[in-house]
Formats: sequence, structure tokens, C-alpha cells
Amino acid sequence: MNDQFIQGVIFDWNRIDNDSYLKEIEAFNGVEKLDFNKSITFFVGENGSGKSTLLEAIAIAHGFNPEGGTKNYVFSTHDTHSELCDAIKISKGYRKEKWGYFLRAESFYNVATQEENYADLKHPSAKYHEKSHGESFLALAQDNLHPNGLYLFDEPEAALSPQRQLTLLMQIYRFAKEGAQFFIVTHSPILLGIPDADIYCFDNGSIHLCEYEETESYQITEMFINNRQMLLNRLLTD
Repeated sequence: MNDQFIQGVIFDWNRIDNDSYLKEIEAFNGVEKLDFNKSITFFVGENGSGKSTLLEAIAIAHGFNPEGGTKNYVFSTHDTHSELCDAIKISKGYRKEKWGYFLRAESFYNVATQEENYADLKHPSAKYHEKSHGESFLALAQDNLHPNGLYLFDEPEAALSPQRQLTLLMQIYRFAKEGAQFFIVTHSPILLGIPDADIYCFDNGSIHLCEYEETESYQITEMFINNRQMLLNRLLTD
């Protein structure tokens, strides 16, 4: 039985203007519904393939602030989100999450600043700006991970070393086992290696499920490690 908080999204493309750039994203052509059956769902694909756009739309449609944070965060430094959130309907399960967080690499600084603005005596700031970028990024993610929570992460590996990515991998896997649900946009072959996750690929003209070994993140990393000198000679030789 599917007991996820978000069990799917239904698309209504009639609510999108014909001249919208969204209709030029190849992966979205013809998609009417996506189902989410696992506690961890990855979105992968080339830059500009639409994966972060869909993650953002799901987050906003579910009540999160477009720039990130919990559902209690209400601020805007630059309104750039797409209208896709108005064209999707979220299929919800019978469970209700007890906590949630939308984490975006591109707006992390703004969210960390807002966290300080929201702080008071009962809720002191974690002072993320006083840590290194990688340390603060990981700390913010870890501080907001709880059992039975809903988490949407957009490129969480952006500030993390490979070792810290492994730390985050363990945390995600642990809380997924404790009833949390994750949607993660990533290029990291480390994070993508989490067992028992669904991977939706946005390449090759459609959104489709794929295996870990079929992702470009895995294939290109494997090819580079196993054939580094040959590839460098080919790429860098005039």
C-alpha cells in the first residue's frame, strides 16, 4: 500500500499559456500524471531539462515558500518561480506530514538570513552564516530532518564534499525508514546510490523511470574514473 504524503501529481496544461517557456521543455510534452510510490524520489537530467522547475512547482503547490524554508517562511527577495504550480494538482495520501522543508541551493543564503530574522528568545538562531558554506548547508538540512517529515531538496550536494554527501545520504536513508518522504533533484552519483529509491529521468524527450546505472551522473563519473587519461587526452589535445 502506498502510504506516502504526496502520491502523485496531475498536470493540466490548459492552465499554461501557449507562449509559456514551459511548453518548450521537451520532458513535459504529453505528461499527464506522475506517481510517487517510494519514500525517496530523485529527479535527474541535463541542465534545463525541467527537473528543478517541477520540484519547485510541487513545493509551492503544497504550501512551501518559493525560495525555500518551512511552510512558516513567508518572504520574497526575487519572484522568479514559474506558473507550473498553478497547473498541477497534488494527489495526497491518508497521512499528514509532521514537518517539512524545501531546500534550494540557489537561495540558501536568503533562507539562512531569514532564519536569523525569525529567531527570538524561544527559538534562537542556528547562525548558519557563521559556518562555512558546506557546514551550514549540511547543518540546516540536518536540523530540519525529522521522522514523518516531507522534504524537497534541490541540488543539496552543491556545497558538500563527497564525505559530507555520504553523511547526508545516511541521514536521508535513516529518516526515510522512519516515515519521511523525500523529493531530490541531484547530479550527485553518491546521493543517487541510495537504495530503494525511484529515479525519474528528464532526458530523451520524456519523464521516465530509470535505473541508477542508466543515469548520466553515474555513467560519466564511471567513464571518467576508469578512463581518465584517455578522456583528458581526447578533450584537451588540440
